[in-house]
Amino acid sequence: MMIPLTIILQSCYGSIVALYTLSGEGLFYLGKLTITTLLCMAYNAAILAQLKVIYIFYLLYASVFLNTIILLTMV
Repeated sequence: MMIPLTIILQSCYGSIVALYTLSGEGLFYLGKLTITTLLCMAYNAAILAQLKVIYIFYLLYASVFLNTIILLTMV
């Protein structure tokens, strides 16, 4: 029941991180943007592929955690 909410949460959070990442210039920021995009796409793809719920939530936790790390390094 919470899957649609987590899709919206994770996609919005990933787009916020991508927005702040785009404020920088250089290959380092492009690498961070790539990681953010891959994490968000991996979570959405896991849901579409109907993987086991535990794998989907591990991807959600990894995505939120790593996007938080990326966002904190931008400040």
